[in-house]
Amino acid sequence: MTTTPEETTTGLSEALTDWMARSVGGKITSVRRQPGGGRREAWFVDAETAGGERLELFLRYDRSDPDETGDPFTLQDEARYFLALQDTPVPVPRIQAVHPREQAILAERVPGQAWFSRLRDEEQRLAVAREFMGVLAELHKVDPRRVALPGLSPKADLRELVHAEIDRWEALYRRSGEPADPLIELGLAWVRRNIPDVSEPAVIVQGDTGPGNFLYLDGRVTAVLDWELAHLGDVHDDLAWLTVRAVQEPFTHLPDRLADYAAAAGRTLDLDRIRYYRVLAELRILILGHRGPGGIDPLSEVGNNLIFRVLHRRLFVEALADVTGAELEPPAPLTAADLDDAWLYDAAVAQLGQIIVPRSEDPFVVLRGKGVARIVKYLRESARLGDAKRRCELDDLEGLLGCRPDTVADGFARLADGLREGAVTLSAALPVLYRWVLRETQVCRPAMGRLADRHFDPLS
Repeated sequence: MTTTPEETTTGLSEALTDWMARSVGGKITSVRRQPGGGRREAWFVDAETAGGERLELFLRYDRSDPDETGDPFTLQDEARYFLALQDTPVPVPRIQAVHPREQAILAERVPGQAWFSRLRDEEQRLAVAREFMGVLAELHKVDPRRVALPGLSPKADLRELVHAEIDRWEALYRRSGEPADPLIELGLAWVRRNIPDVSEPAVIVQGDTGPGNFLYLDGRVTAVLDWELAHLGDVHDDLAWLTVRAVQEPFTHLPDRLADYAAAAGRTLDLDRIRYYRVLAELRILILGHRGPGGIDPLSEVGNNLIFRVLHRRLFVEALADVTGAELEPPAPLTAADLDDAWLYDAAVAQLGQIIVPRSEDPFVVLRGKGVARIVKYLRESARLGDAKRRCELDDLEGLLGCRPDTVADGFARLADGLREGAVTLSAALPVLYRWVLRETQVCRPAMGRLADRHFDPLS
């Protein structure tokens, strides 16, 4: 197939478009970038077969080279789970093709809405949430041998699989080349020491499961999406991810949904195991976001990633405090300095919010416009609060380390070393880290909106 100029201006290469055309045995008639998709790009693809049949497809695409990045979460591995779940009680899109070299999956386009918060009818919200818990229970009943995973046996002891999962994430963190993060160092040490001492069969775990990662339509679940973090492990791992995603997308009454799952799965749940895996889930999110400015694509969703990074750093500390029973005191609010050019930040936000975004018809452009507004809001607060934040953090680090570091970065590097080597205890570090993430939240509050005040729902 020869692509038209319109198709090659979308940002997809001619070679990739040709591959999609060969996969359907016809031609590609249109491609449209969609908002969302997390680390991967999402595209709506329309095609027509040689026989004239019109196909509505979805392309999941990652331009990075895992051989260069060391990222273990490839789309080829994700495709293993999609293919393993075809024709099971778990609704997943039917795969059209998996690219042999590039990270690209072409699948049928399933109708439905992803954002659960946009579902306003309370009866439908309840019906969809209940059905999803049943789907999750069905997933955990699927024979894990359906997934051909090199080097991992579905018969392995559950504790062994959790150790292997932690190893995989620590290796990703250590390979980053970025300065050590005391939150991640603390988390890695804690999850290793506290792996649940249980032995039971492993299941297919979706990872990052819950509202936002499945589609619904007319009160029914139409497809479960995003198997990037799928692995073999504990059912409580998925239930913990559900509680994490429910912070961003409230998911009706969480204890009732856990009861729905227990009834559908025919098992009793261990809430302490959910609390353990909630720490592990938040730790994974921190590791995925552990990149310095040089490792961030300036054309990626910078604004959204900024607020979610701050949100999950706070949630990580709150999850760890919950599971350990630590009682933490919030810091005093930071005092803002006067800012002569504050009106320029406000003007930029106003023009984005009242002129540029409302007049944009492309949903992808709208999403990025809102992201730019979040960046501007953050920069304004950072200019107002940055000096006060720096003084408070140096004071905290001096009290913990016994001497005042020259810079905040130096102090947190020494704290990370102390946590990794066991010289600094969790009980000593956690209050300092809690005040740190709450100050980050204050700086990011205007950009975060309601997320600044969202916390985990009670489990019981």
